[in-house]
Amino acid sequence: MVKVSKAEAFVVNLAVEQVRTDAVQAFLSQETVFVEVTTDDGATGLGYSYTIGTGGSAVLALLRDHLLPRLVGQDARRIEGIWLDLMASTRATTVGAITSLALAAVDTALWDLRCVRAGEPLWRVAGGFQPSVPLYDTEGGWLHLSIADLVKGARAAQDAGWGGIKVKVGKSSAYEDYERLSAVRSVVGPHFDLMVDANQSMTFAEALRRVEAYAPIGLFWLEEPMPADDVRGHARLARATSIPIAVGESMYSVAQFRNYLEQGAASVVQVDVARVGGITPWLKVAHLAEAFNVDVCPHFLMELHVSLVAAIPNGRYVEHIPQLRAITTAEMDIAGGRAIAPETPGLGIAWDRDALDNRRIA
Repeated sequence: MVKVSKAEAFVVNLAVEQVRTDAVQAFLSQETVFVEVTTDDGATGLGYSYTIGTGGSAVLALLRDHLLPRLVGQDARRIEGIWLDLMASTRATTVGAITSLALAAVDTALWDLRCVRAGEPLWRVAGGFQPSVPLYDTEGGWLHLSIADLVKGARAAQDAGWGGIKVKVGKSSAYEDYERLSAVRSVVGPHFDLMVDANQSMTFAEALRRVEAYAPIGLFWLEEPMPADDVRGHARLARATSIPIAVGESMYSVAQFRNYLEQGAASVVQVDVARVGGITPWLKVAHLAEAFNVDVCPHFLMELHVSLVAAIPNGRYVEHIPQLRAITTAEMDIAGGRAIAPETPGLGIAWDRDALDNRRIA
């Protein structure tokens, strides 16, 4: 038995690295919730999850008051058992964002510990499919940016050899969206992947109008056109357009992904390791998507997702949105338009412990 002797949770607040806006919200700050697990032989694992400005204190309270006291004394090697035990202990608050974010902080810490003890990087322990994965950029595509800014960002991504760029949509008219997308497409040409993201801002009727307007652009996917709980609406839209429908960042359980896949409502799965509850359920979703012959292109958290996408055979893209540079000593390695999975044992994120200590808010 490798007993958990200590488990600590804390929050670090990170300012956004640049202004980020979409059709429904702005990224205010990254409340980064950490869990550090120590075992009776002195080994440690550090995991994390996040919010984009609200709810971090609720996640922290759930961890400190309920989950971490239950974690202490358990065998750290039993990651599946621990995940299910902790989830079962919070039945009254599942399925939901706060519980999933708290579970993710614990689960990623245990996976970090597992990989460190094995002397292997996460991408290899979790499956080891390939050491690098294609990259696409979102930082150059926010909704507030001008057409000139969008074009500049697209050119930079293409010149760097990246596979594509994502542009936010949801302007007041479909034509305004079309103008912005057309300008980008005219610059990058037909062989560069162009994704769009509506951030759950549309009704079914509006989404149907927009896909007709977007169709000539040649989009790689349309992301979250409608609210995430509208499975039927996404299934109807998927049948009405040739544009692949991407969903997943706003789903908090494996079962939610199953419902989408069973109904043909998702052509691309964007499972977020923090929002789905950790690496353990993330891998379940990824393998479920593989069974449906669907690619996985996770949302955000590129520093962690690079290893998970590299672990699986149906990992298609990593999303480029850097957000950890203030608390790390090294950035994600990028070469030839691909993100390189770290070889360092553990999660592969080079945490700056002094910076973490200095930025603690709770």
